[in-house]
Amino acid sequence: MQIIRLFLKIYSHFVIIFLMKKKIIALMYDFDRTLATQDMQNFEFIPSLGLTIEEFWEKTNIFCEKNNTDRILGYMFVMLDECKKRNIKLTYDYLKDQGKHVDFYKGVLTWFDRINKYAESKGFKCEHYLISSGNKEIVDGTALADKFTHIFGCEYFFDKTTKEAIWPKFMVNYTQKTQCFYKISKGATQTNYDDVKVNQKVNKRRIPYRNMIYLGDGITDVPIMILTKNNGGTSIAVYNDSKNKEKVEKLLQDSRVNFICKADYSENKAIDKVVKLTIDSIAIQDELIYKYQKDDKIKKV
Repeated sequence: MQIIRLFLKIYSHFVIIFLMKKKIIALMYDFDRTLATQDMQNFEFIPSLGLTIEEFWEKTNIFCEKNNTDRILGYMFVMLDECKKRNIKLTYDYLKDQGKHVDFYKGVLTWFDRINKYAESKGFKCEHYLISSGNKEIVDGTALADKFTHIFGCEYFFDKTTKEAIWPKFMVNYTQKTQCFYKISKGATQTNYDDVKVNQKVNKRRIPYRNMIYLGDGITDVPIMILTKNNGGTSIAVYNDSKNKEKVEKLLQDSRVNFICKADYSENKAIDKVVKLTIDSIAIQDELIYKYQKDDKIKKV
């Protein structure tokens, strides 16, 4: 009898693992003006330099135009340069400390636990991924850092002796965001340097495209929004005012996103309802595919 009980316990354990691997929903997010109310550098980092927000980003624009530089690499250089001019040590801890000043849209701080609970009620495990062109070091200091399964963000390489930033280690622009999409689907998020695994053909993805949802607001999000939508996932563009609403309405008109919602993550607001209904839809598709996959009339996708 004890042997039978042990067998059943081991069997149940492997069944649970199998189901968890099969039933995962990936919620992917931009950060600045999607979860946070403005660019993360605006809250504390730029004021600490004695610059206005406008002055810092104007310096970035001038540097990029003068040197024909990618805008993401451009702002990372300007951060380094402006700190050096002021003898400010740009260390990991210095940047992480900026994270505690970041302000979020309504409902964001309770959003993750709430959506996780809803997904569980539908038989799914929900994983959250951040894909941001901002500083990962700043994100690490925010109240949301432990909510993400993985954080893709711009990172510096820090000198082992001085602890100061000396070079960009990883950069996320609009093109890199699309690679992150494939990494998440394949479960290849462990390293930034492994180009082989992310490009290998796989017979079964850890997270099917149809189970992937992306939320973003800006121009750097457009390629991954289209990629997600065109592969059967769901893209949601968020806005915080009438000016931004006009921009995302254009995305909807051009069929680049599935939905647009005001940036309020409170319960029963538009984003909350749309994401929950999307989870419902994924659950129905999952039942059709896995419960009736032996039926030749049901196409397995």
